[in-house]
Amino acid sequence: MLVLGIDPGTAICGYGLVEMQGNHLRAIDYGAVLTSPKSKPEERLLKIYNEIDALILKYKPDVMGVEELFFNRNVTTAIPVGQARGVVLLTAAKHEIELVERTPLQVKQAVVGYGRATKDQVIFMVQKLLNLPKAPHPDDVADALAVAICTTHCMNSIVWRNKL
Repeated sequence: MLVLGIDPGTAICGYGLVEMQGNHLRAIDYGAVLTSPKSKPEERLLKIYNEIDALILKYKPDVMGVEELFFNRNVTTAIPVGQARGVVLLTAAKHEIELVERTPLQVKQAVVGYGRATKDQVIFMVQKLLNLPKAPHPDDVADALAVAICTTHCMNSIVWRNKL
């Protein structure tokens, strides 16, 4: 099973492709779609769409995991992140890819074993679980890989297997 994990954002949209064979996880590709703050909002969203679309066409993932929108105080940040998330969901729908949405707490629980884990703990565990030679950066990439790992756990459950 090949999972595309996404950490949506307008400036940095992290992605990670993780393959699960049996109980073994392997990172296939990971990185980030970077957009310029000087670009118009619609141009930034188009770039995210085009690059995620290209990843799907290239790798043909079985499922896409996306982090649910979470914000504390900064509603101004939440709006563009929500727009980027919408573009990602649209791209999944276009390709008819099964979609799994998880909260940051659920992702941390699945990867670290503790829902209130720190960013450094998530990065450390992602590197260890995927046997990466160095820690993935920026943080958005590590988060996307964590979403992909969490999604593999979810898709491996009996409920999801029966659903598919």
